Amino acid sequence: MSDSFIIDINGLEKTYGSGSSAVRVLRGVDLKIAKGEIVAITGPSGTGKSTLLNLIGCLDRFDKGSLLINGEDVSAFNIDELSAFRNKNIGFIFQLHNLLPEFNALENIMMPLLIRRETKKMARSKAMELLKAFNLEDRALHKPGEMSGGECQRIAVARAIAGSPEIILADEPTGSLDSRNAIALLDILLSLCREHNTTVVIVTHDMNVAAKTDRVISMLDGIIINQ
Repeated sequence: MSDSFIIDINGLEKTYGSGSSAVRVLRGVDLKIAKGEIVAITGPSGTGKSTLLNLIGCLDRFDKGSLLINGEDVSAFNIDELSAFRNKNIGFIFQLHNLLPEFNALENIMMPLLIRRETKKMARSKAMELLKAFNLEDRALHKPGEMSGGECQRIAVARAIAGSPEIILADEPTGSLDSRNAIALLDILLSLCREHNTTVVIVTHDMNVAAKTDRVISMLDGIIINQ
């Protein structure tokens, strides 16, 4: 793990709504995560964990504070620049795998690479390598509706890391799996990420998942109470 911070957050605030219906979700978050570090963010539901993850992932805008990713001030980016930045630097894993139902497993993994304008041959080669790593070669031509939930989630993880992003953001990535499959999937993910010095931020309620990370960050009522 390097001494440099790939994620540098200071005084981050986020409010949804306005007036009497306003909900202040983040109340001044300060957080630094080093390159190659694997961290878990825990805390009760509604405490701002997923909101913080979405802000780090440039899926939403914050109201106050600063957010630097790899030294870049993401608040200065327009929509097109944010989209390009996400595709290049950040991989997402969600509890509901969000695979494209009309495409097979191989095509789903290839998608972020094709968006990045890699050649179809190169994208296919990388996707096949990942299918092999996740023991899913025999499911390459199956669509999400033809696979189990665990298989779909492994495809979603493979898709997230296909472009070798510097940061992986995972929101309850094993929440829909039984404990045995959850730990098996997490072990593969973390092994691949440690091999490539990838930074990983996992939002989870599962302390068995959190225990496998380098650091556990606790949130309560929109602030970090322990890191």
